[in-house]
Amino acid sequence: MAIKKGEMVRAIREKLENSVEAKASDTRFPAYLFETKGEVVDIKGDYALVMFGQVPTPNIWLRLDQIESF
Repeated sequence: MAIKKGEMVRAIREKLENSVEAKASDTRFPAYLFETKGEVVDIKGDYALVMFGQVPTPNIWLRLDQIESF
């Protein structure tokens, strides 16, 4: 099922840790990406802009295959 704007999601650890994006930067991802709900606020192409509201952090762009419904 396709992820839609407004849906609550979380990152998939295995897909994010082994991604090209992870290899290009710091691979120590914060736990909230995998353990808390994030809301999809925008979708462009293969990426979703996710807002994690329980912690004070900027929104993050993640590939659609790196997130799942929560």
